[in-house]
Amino acid sequence: MHGVFSEFALLLLMSATAGAFFLWLRQPVLIAYIVIGIVAGPAVLGVVTAHDQIDLLAQVGVAVLLFVVGLKLDLQHIRHIGPVALATGLGQLAFTIVIGFLIILAMGKGWMEALYVAVALTFSSTIIIVKLLSDKREIDSLHGRIAVGFLIVQDLAVVIAMMVMSALRGGGDEASLLALAGSLSLRLGVAAVGMYLLMRYVMPRVVDRMAQSQELLLIFAIAWGTGLATLGEWAGFSKEAGAFLAGFSLASTHYRDAINARLTGIRDFLLLFFFIDLGAKLDFSTLGGEVGPAVALSLFVLIGNPLIVMAIMGYMGYRKRTGFLCGLTVAQISEFSIIFVAMGISLGHVDNGALGLTTLVGLITIALSTYLILYSHPLYEKLAPWLGVFERKRPYRELAVAKERHDLREADVIVFGLGRYGSRLALGLKEAELKVLGVEFDPEVARSMRRQGLPVRYGDGIASEFLESLPLKDTRWVVSTLPDLASNRDLLRGLRELHFTGEVAVVAREEFDGTPLKALGTPTILYPMRNAVDYAVDALTAIIRNKETPS
Repeated sequence: MHGVFSEFALLLLMSATAGAFFLWLRQPVLIAYIVIGIVAGPAVLGVVTAHDQIDLLAQVGVAVLLFVVGLKLDLQHIRHIGPVALATGLGQLAFTIVIGFLIILAMGKGWMEALYVAVALTFSSTIIIVKLLSDKREIDSLHGRIAVGFLIVQDLAVVIAMMVMSALRGGGDEASLLALAGSLSLRLGVAAVGMYLLMRYVMPRVVDRMAQSQELLLIFAIAWGTGLATLGEWAGFSKEAGAFLAGFSLASTHYRDAINARLTGIRDFLLLFFFIDLGAKLDFSTLGGEVGPAVALSLFVLIGNPLIVMAIMGYMGYRKRTGFLCGLTVAQISEFSIIFVAMGISLGHVDNGALGLTTLVGLITIALSTYLILYSHPLYEKLAPWLGVFERKRPYRELAVAKERHDLREADVIVFGLGRYGSRLALGLKEAELKVLGVEFDPEVARSMRRQGLPVRYGDGIASEFLESLPLKDTRWVVSTLPDLASNRDLLRGLRELHFTGEVAVVAREEFDGTPLKALGTPTILYPMRNAVDYAVDALTAIIRNKETPS
């Protein structure tokens, strides 16, 4: 055990050093972690021996990541992104399989190898893309939510493809394929009914109870995510699909943003081991003479996949910018692609050459598409004049989504803390016909205020991830009634980091609290006690003078 601990310490030190170096080079740290996996793995230094422990942490990290993805997919948005996610996902799958199959056949490969590699080219890395979009704070944007939608379609396609290819091992006769289709349909139906019952009758009550303690809420979220991931694998789907459904089952609760904010750091730490594990498992001995075909197929993935996504999304009524940003997310192949081809070797369908070709395409496309996604906005500005063919004259569907998002998230004032003073203040502002949003971490208080008609978000107002989920862009005032100086300091720092341009007011409980709040740059400070005394003095003075005045 001492050796395993030392190995983990060494990997963490190497990752931190490489990450700092890549940041200095203005490169994504994700690539640094994969490089550390390659260097520490059997291909170079061979210092990674705790494969089981690293793989376990990697799997938990993937489950937490997909749980967070599902957590962000609110039911209110599915009716808009569902059709385009399904159409784009299936359209990209069909395009890549058919065209890729023909290209690989033209390279002189056999039809079975061409089929395996063509199917492998269709899968994009949900984990890498979601991590990049999260780092860019775009996972909750329109293109981020659509991309996650069709990536989930791809993940389901991975499962179906593996089941079909496994059935071919036994000859793949008509009876076995029909039995497979029936079994899959039955499991999907049972999963859909089970999720509906959980979301409708069970999860709201369970989460209400767990939210009495934010620490317990965090433990429950991880337990629920990993538990459903295990159940998903047992049911014949995948851990990723199960974890995603676990998050989705909580997406319509009032606690989604609080859970997401607390899981962010844990997610990033655990995903470090996923990328190290991915780099360590890359087999360079199978690459052989596949460089030429790999470059050609990489160009096909980097260019062809984004084009078909833009074409489908443009036809369905989305702007060229949204289609372009979504398209870049499928410009690489997945770690599942390598696993899929490796399964083909174990079934005797293909040889090591197919694995080498897929691995090399994966390395090229993951590395290049990472930069395409990170620099997607400058790239779009340069290419925008030539992308008009991918946009309707009136992108009707995106206009409808934008209107819904605006209506749901607009606020004139956000009040942090709904205690006795904060709740009276928020309700008073609402009575003055202002759009008010309350933020409160006590679930009982949040429920009470909602019953009085005040929109309330449950969460910790000083967590930066939670602040990102608030409609700060359209908010004119932020008012904090948080009780201590440290919480207000963290809130003000978070608002500055998010470039909040509105006005800020902070409630000071005592006179001596005002000075440090002024030093923190607070332009407006409210003194409830002093204001109440001033009001009482004015009211009593008026009463006394009225009584002294002769009638």
